[in-house]
Amino acid sequence: MQSLANAVIVLWGWRRFGVACLAGALSALAFAPFYAFPVLWLTVPVFVWLIDGAEADEGGGWFRRLLPAAVVGFAFGFGFFVAGLWWIGAAFLVDADQFAWALPIAVVALPALLALFWAFGAALARAFWFDGWPRILVFAAAMATAEWLRGHLFTGFPWNAFGYALTPVPLMMQSASLVGIWGLTLAAFFVFAAPALLADDRNATGNSARLVLAAAGGLLLIHLGYGTIRLAHGPDPTVPGVQVRIVQPAIAQDRRWAIEAADETMARYLDLSRSGETGMDGVTHLIWPESAFPFLLTERPSALSAIADVLPEGATLMTGAARAERTPGNETPPLVFNSVYVVDSGGEIRNAYDKVHLVPFGEYLPFREWLDALGMRQLIALPGGFASGTHLRTIDLPSAPSFGPLICYEIVFPGGVVDPANRPGWLLNLTNDGWYGMTPGPYQHFLQARVRAVEEGLPLVRAANTGISAIVDAHGRVIASLDLGRIGVVDGNLPQGLPPTPYGAFGDLIFLAMVLAAGGTAAAGRIYRNI
Repeated sequence: MQSLANAVIVLWGWRRFGVACLAGALSALAFAPFYAFPVLWLTVPVFVWLIDGAEADEGGGWFRRLLPAAVVGFAFGFGFFVAGLWWIGAAFLVDADQFAWALPIAVVALPALLALFWAFGAALARAFWFDGWPRILVFAAAMATAEWLRGHLFTGFPWNAFGYALTPVPLMMQSASLVGIWGLTLAAFFVFAAPALLADDRNATGNSARLVLAAAGGLLLIHLGYGTIRLAHGPDPTVPGVQVRIVQPAIAQDRRWAIEAADETMARYLDLSRSGETGMDGVTHLIWPESAFPFLLTERPSALSAIADVLPEGATLMTGAARAERTPGNETPPLVFNSVYVVDSGGEIRNAYDKVHLVPFGEYLPFREWLDALGMRQLIALPGGFASGTHLRTIDLPSAPSFGPLICYEIVFPGGVVDPANRPGWLLNLTNDGWYGMTPGPYQHFLQARVRAVEEGLPLVRAANTGISAIVDAHGRVIASLDLGRIGVVDGNLPQGLPPTPYGAFGDLIFLAMVLAAGGTAAAGRIYRNI
């Protein structure tokens, strides 16, 4: 182990960059749909050893001193994000005539931008770096801080936060209810970096390294033990009298916005809604996915009438739809929102929610004035892009607990999925992952949605155009689901929610306390060693 570490530490130039990229790319195997998290016990120690060797010449300023570590962090992060997010390029092939040219840019540019956060994390770690076991805590705290910043700055993009490596199954999701995905991110960097200590000089580190390795192993056992205890009580009870049906139409992405296919699209939704031996008998809540129609529902009375015909008396439809807001007497184009409609059995729209967290380059174009001049536009062909809603909402329902609507990737933001002033009884996620075909993207999205349910202690109902549609309880367990790419429906009862979790109550304050504790312990270790 020590000889391997030494070989990594002395790497220089393109060899160091290449090894960092390769280790980062292999690390992506720890995430959905592969879940090969043991690989991180090989790749993350390499990251640590590369930072060990990232020393600049004497006499330079702080920028020059930290630049080699930043390059290592960038290279590792670039490999990680390219391997984990390459599937985003599939969206540019849906309308290939217009967007295929941008595919290589998207597959490279986004990972490069995200890798800058890891460059910062590695540089921050190196700024407080010192030999021995304390550097493992410094590394974990710095990299977890960089990941938290990635999830918040510039609207945030927390996709595949590193903590998801510790959540492949419900047993390993439960700690998210205590510390959230950011706390698990700190724990993951610590647990997977700890084996780097096996290569340290034992005469120099004494028993300290063994104690830190034992602490990492103990933390993992606590993580597993807490999950075992929390799941021991069995299935969650369900809400009496609530029967959910989710429609997964699997409409091809190039047909979803085709106005000439409007009747065909509507017929598929209606036929699937009635499917089954007893049709809609017993169904109290029907759910269709994001942007279900290639038209404005409010301008198609026949569509609302057809919905009324399919819904049993007292039943409710929750569906994704575009919503237009016009200003009387104003000739400018209307504002268009990506919305959730609540429609009653009489075909009346009773409530609506407008998506708050829009997808950059998908639903709106950042820096529009500049990028318009370059001929760029968002993937959804809507002049001006979508307008954003103002805040998350909790919507009341007849004969069911209130729900918190979330459209598409709004579900991936930890601590940002419920109205803090009005906690719902369950989460509803309407999405269209059809942009990404049969790639890892939909599996990653589904995993993140399940972890949100655990963090908040709320069940999740998820309707996806091409999948994965599912009913998930407040412990992240899948009660019923339909696989990616299949056409059909998901029927099931609505699980009951849990009381607010510690993470739901205190949010990222818990993560902040963990970072301070890790940093304080590392500092104390350094002081103790220097006495």
